[in-house]
Amino acid sequence: MEYRKLPKGNEQISVIGFGGSSIHQAGEREAVEVISRAVESGINYFDMAASEAVSFDYYRAAFAGRRERVYLQMHFGADYSSGKYGWTTSPERISRGMDWLLKKLDTDYIDFGFIHCIDEPSDLENYLSGGAFAHIQELKKQGIVRHIGLSSHTPEIVERMLDMGCLDVVMFSINPAYDYRHGTYAIGNVDERQKLYQRCQREGVGITVMKPFGGGQLLDAKLSPFKKALTKNQCIQYALDKPGVLNVLPGFRNMADLEAVLEYQNASSEERDYSILGEFAPPEAEGKCVYCSHCHPCPKGLDIALMNKYFDLAKNGDELAKEHYRNLKSHASDCIQCGHCEKRCPFHVKQMERMEEMKAYFGV
Repeated sequence: MEYRKLPKGNEQISVIGFGGSSIHQAGEREAVEVISRAVESGINYFDMAASEAVSFDYYRAAFAGRRERVYLQMHFGADYSSGKYGWTTSPERISRGMDWLLKKLDTDYIDFGFIHCIDEPSDLENYLSGGAFAHIQELKKQGIVRHIGLSSHTPEIVERMLDMGCLDVVMFSINPAYDYRHGTYAIGNVDERQKLYQRCQREGVGITVMKPFGGGQLLDAKLSPFKKALTKNQCIQYALDKPGVLNVLPGFRNMADLEAVLEYQNASSEERDYSILGEFAPPEAEGKCVYCSHCHPCPKGLDIALMNKYFDLAKNGDELAKEHYRNLKSHASDCIQCGHCEKRCPFHVKQMERMEEMKAYFGV
């Protein structure tokens, strides 16, 4: 399992996380086996947004004796008082619900306390002014909540919370369909979403990715907006290549789902290659690097995808990206303008021009 360090902390987060919204479908015995298998496979990050309250009984059983090995992403606003998922911004209901959940999971701390599913400005106002957010902040002061996060599908909402400087993590929906304006949660255009990912990386706010498969639609040619099916490996790699991303949180219904996702660990670069998206990119995405690495290998050994990522981040104010670029073994000044990368680029990036721009920008 590959791990990425939480920017505002020392936690090493598995790039494959566990989305448990549908794990109740497995039933108690298999669900406990799935969760246990996930932990033993190296998955250490679990999202606690469930469809059914009974799921937490399964988590408690699987985490027994393993609590220190896992990080739990728990949602202040997910309400299970009815036995099924509900949503609230009421500080009283949120407090009661979180006390219940802590007891249910047999734990006394929350690794990642999330402002839950805020997509509308009015809901954010209610959350901030009604006392729900103050409650999370107080729990962090007490050491019960270790990191504060936000889950949202709306770039505007995330940007506003980033302005407040209070977030360590953002849970956001990232997949090719949403980034290319297809689907209910495809909020924000290509540039707006990309700048959000870049800002998160620049400010040290990690991104955990929900809906990496677009609710399964991207895996089915009949349902996909692109009319072609992508694989789970392609979707996972696509999300992990975005700036700021820590991990993806696919939903698991059973052991077969988990095993299918774990195949990513041993997948070849060809199996992870999502360059086919170049056929589907909207006009505004044409000519923009998505860091897919399809241009590799470079005859001069340049890490073209990584150089492009650092260049874009640096232009958006990320000082660390400048240092990371300069610490690379090879730079734009080493480019021989052979055009190999341009011939292979599915997004038609004018890479030789980009190399000249990088050389001028970084001085090397």
